[in-house]
Amino acid sequence: MFLYLSLKLLPMERNQKEEFQALQDTIYVLGGKWKLPIINSICNGNNRFKEIQQSIPGITSRMLSKELKDMELNNLVKRTEDRDAKVPILYESTPYCQSFGPIISEMIKWGIAHRKHIANKL
Repeated sequence: MFLYLSLKLLPMERNQKEEFQALQDTIYVLGGKWKLPIINSICNGNNRFKEIQQSIPGITSRMLSKELKDMELNNLVKRTEDRDAKVPILYESTPYCQSFGPIISEMIKWGIAHRKHIANKL
């Protein structure tokens, strides 16, 4: 037997416990309302705290600060200080973070299609 998932046939004989753990780990690192929008913002060239905050409607300074610290601990963003610069702190995505860029792109495509799908049902 096969399960149809993401346009590929996967054998039913999979390690579902391992898959569950992998999904849980992913949700733990990327879960919540703000992490994906923050990653998207940084990957779109917003490298300073205020730039990131202004690009994400509704996020508070406190929440952004908390999420950036958490993302730094999980090796998703790198915080760099340049004391000579006017705005001394910069954030950038790490290669580790960039490794799931294609997944985020697919999520964005799915979200756009989903919004259209729901709008057509109304």
